[in-house]
Amino acid sequence: NSTQGLASINALVTLLDSRTGVPLAILDGNWVTAERTAGLSAVAAKRLARPDAAIIAFIGCGVQARSHLHAFAALFPLKEVWVLGRGAASREAFCREVEHMGLQAMMPRTSQEAIQKADVVVTSVTLSPQLRPFLDARWLKPGAFVTMTDLAAPWLADSLSFLDRIIVDDIEQEASAARPLVDPKLIVGDLTGLVTGTVLGRSTSEERTAFAFRGLALGDLAVAGLAYQRACAGSQGARVND
Repeated sequence: NSTQGLASINALVTLLDSRTGVPLAILDGNWVTAERTAGLSAVAAKRLARPDAAIIAFIGCGVQARSHLHAFAALFPLKEVWVLGRGAASREAFCREVEHMGLQAMMPRTSQEAIQKADVVVTSVTLSPQLRPFLDARWLKPGAFVTMTDLAAPWLADSLSFLDRIIVDDIEQEASAARPLVDPKLIVGDLTGLVTGTVLGRSTSEERTAFAFRGLALGDLAVAGLAYQRACAGSQGARVND
């Protein structure tokens, strides 16, 4: 798709009336995915990242990077944004968006330089059979938080034990997966436990924490339903006649 100027992933979400099955709305699935993923990361970050986080690093400069940039800028006093991506066009466009928001865009020479000073790291590397892990958790500074939107695929598996706390989105979903995101022994809980307080969030300023997740279909439904309700309340969207 990228050679044709298209997004790598494209989708539509059809929202149905749960009582009748009648279609209510068709939504842009790319937007829903971007907002849902950044929303999950933000929920985790509020409990796992340092509240004074000022430096953020992005490994990957696509749709997820942009949605996370806006979500995290609303949560933390960001100042510097370190940007590393394979595509020059997407990298430059992302840097322009960073600067438009009044933040400083930094261009590292290596992946280690990109993350070693960061308070928050967002990885959204496009998955492919050719992808080989290239990020080492041992490069992270004390107090860093990482959100891994890419199934933790770019991270060296043997380095993840260096993290003090790893949270997943759903323990049951993770337990039933054919291939685990990370070593199950490293997982301390899931997002529900983190929100309800049954799972401990950040406990010291020096802890290195991470949120590794696959995404939940329930999250897509929640975002799509809320968008539909707000569109109806604001008389937005285009009505399709019967």
